[in-house]
Amino acid sequence: MSELRLERLDAYRWKVPMHGGMRVPGIIYASEKMLREMGKDESLRQVANVAHLPGIVRCSLAMPDMHWGYGFPIGGVAAFDPAEGVISPGGVGYDINCGCRLLATGLAAEEIKPRLHDLISALYRDIPSGVGSTGPIRLRTQEEKKVLREGAAWAVRNGYGSAEDLEASEDGGRMEGADPDKVSDRALERGRDQLGTLGSGNHFLEIETVEEIFDGATAQALGLWKGQAAVMIHSGSRGLGHQVCDDFIAKMVRLDQKMGLNLPDRQLACAYISSREGEDYYAAMCCAANYAWANRQMLMHWTRECFEKTLRKSPRELGMKLIYDVCHNIAKFEKIPLGEEGREKDLCVHRKGATRAFPPGHPALPERFRRTGQPVLIPGDMGTGSYVLAGTSKALAETFGSTCHGAGRLMSRAQAVKSSRGRQIRKEMEERGVLVMSTGKATLQEEIPEAYKDIDEVVNIVHGAGISKKVARLRPLACLKG
Repeated sequence: MSELRLERLDAYRWKVPMHGGMRVPGIIYASEKMLREMGKDESLRQVANVAHLPGIVRCSLAMPDMHWGYGFPIGGVAAFDPAEGVISPGGVGYDINCGCRLLATGLAAEEIKPRLHDLISALYRDIPSGVGSTGPIRLRTQEEKKVLREGAAWAVRNGYGSAEDLEASEDGGRMEGADPDKVSDRALERGRDQLGTLGSGNHFLEIETVEEIFDGATAQALGLWKGQAAVMIHSGSRGLGHQVCDDFIAKMVRLDQKMGLNLPDRQLACAYISSREGEDYYAAMCCAANYAWANRQMLMHWTRECFEKTLRKSPRELGMKLIYDVCHNIAKFEKIPLGEEGREKDLCVHRKGATRAFPPGHPALPERFRRTGQPVLIPGDMGTGSYVLAGTSKALAETFGSTCHGAGRLMSRAQAVKSSRGRQIRKEMEERGVLVMSTGKATLQEEIPEAYKDIDEVVNIVHGAGISKKVARLRPLACLKG
């Protein structure tokens, strides 16, 4: 258990005072109850460890969904000065640009309930999922490199969706700076046949209904209404992103030893942003991020087709539109206001299990979101619900424009499997009103609802702290687990 001394700042925030080699303090968003749970693993210690990194600005942050991760805690946010700071694969995570995409239909949930079993069965049949799953696309190397450069635009150009989808994606579904030549042959090999696949673990495709509206004006502007049928997709960069992370961690561990960086944890392996190694990692990370956007774009396209065929609806009758697509694991160069005067400075913001939450009027947002602020998608566990939030100016001022990304795990996967031994999880979920399909029994055991924190409590903390505001709550009806 972590034994850090914490100071309470207010009802939602706790401070880890500077000690040892910390260059900045840590700030944790949590309730007292959550803090006790966080103390059962080493995530609190990881917040302090991150604060040791060269060039870190203002503070090392953790969101209320925080739990133990590789190097950085999952739920961690940190920003670095490009001239003096570092970039760390552990601060992005293995599943680069793991993220969420919310689709809303023009139908009420009551209209699709009679066909719910048919819908989830069709999705299970047509959406490749599970460990090592492969899709119907087989990419030659040169075509795969186009995916890495173009992101979701590659998918649209090849008939998977429309340009309108790109307008509702973070960064338009493509990060500048991608260089496929910085991606290893092994990573390219792993990504060659996984495009258009859901993956495994906590990745999912879920049919939901809008259960509650908190901010009517924002919900209306986004196209959400109570009782509406919607779909949330959670997936990332698959084996390609994992390999990119693996490759560069190995390189940076050797580099850090050579440079004599005195890091409290070797999992914080990093390189100076301005170094060749730092630039190479960023270019490869952008490639993996673009792969993830193309992947979710294709999953969305096939989901639309499944709905149209199963419900026998035309695209106009179905009215399925992308509300937004957000990253959860990424590092980005962004202009962030600092100091009392709020002067903007370019920083490299690491979000690992955290979501960007830019406010209304921010120039990085598409025109359609300039009035509402950036949509923020917060998935919960498969038996509870998900949220749509909106970004705020307070997030930009206090958290480098960041908020939480989900419920956050309470149990490890091994603990969850042990806890659910002998139980019929699929039957339990049906009794709660949720149809579930998965590629294996173990997946459902790992993803039992009690393995996660209370999503309502997580969201109430970020809403109460003012770093994002509640717009709508969605309830699951049927879930396809990887």
